[in-house]
Amino acid sequence: MTDKTVPDKMVLVVDDEPAIHRFLAPVLELEGYAVRRADTGRQALDAMAEAPADIVVLDLGLPDMDGKAVLAEIRRTRTTPVVILSARDREAEKIEALDLGANDFVNKPFGVGELLARLRAALRQRTSEPESPVITTGDLEIDLARHRVLKAGKDVRLARKEFDLLALLARNAGTVLTHRQLLSTIWGDEHQGDTQYLRVYVGQIRQKLGDDGEVRLIVTEPGVGYRFRDLG
Repeated sequence: MTDKTVPDKMVLVVDDEPAIHRFLAPVLELEGYAVRRADTGRQALDAMAEAPADIVVLDLGLPDMDGKAVLAEIRRTRTTPVVILSARDREAEKIEALDLGANDFVNKPFGVGELLARLRAALRQRTSEPESPVITTGDLEIDLARHRVLKAGKDVRLARKEFDLLALLARNAGTVLTHRQLLSTIWGDEHQGDTQYLRVYVGQIRQKLGDDGEVRLIVTEPGVGYRFRDLG
């Protein structure tokens, strides 16, 4: 039985392919979502102005305007979670969309389970309680106020930048953060291009956390950035 964690949420699906709407609408409704449809960017923006959705599934290849322009317009006034669903799989496209404020990016063709999980993660981040000083997931505990990390009850010693990087990822669990976003936030704008530097730090954190299994807590989005796995 499916765990309907987001009942009665409104999702706006923006795509010019009728087959996508025919396929997604019943799937989303079965999960407890109310579904609205937009076939163009203009329809999407009009729909958001009339009755804002709780979350948006947005294609980039729309007939009247680029999906990234739709995303940028939404981000001018709203923090509504936006999950990109697109056949465009170039890294540059993903990075640009994420830097513009998309919460996640799912490639077409896609698995329904993956898309639903990404939607739930984006909504949980949006509707979560005010930030707790302690983030707990599985046997990992991150105390933001005391700058302390426990793994299975044992202290994990992290350097200051390692802790700051782990905390930033954990606070945005389920959302892809680009290399540029991470580097700029932790090290400053002058380090936006130091992706190798970032990989070294992520590797050090993984080693100290023992995050080396098949299902990693810190997920690499190749060529794009990293995502802290949301264990719900």
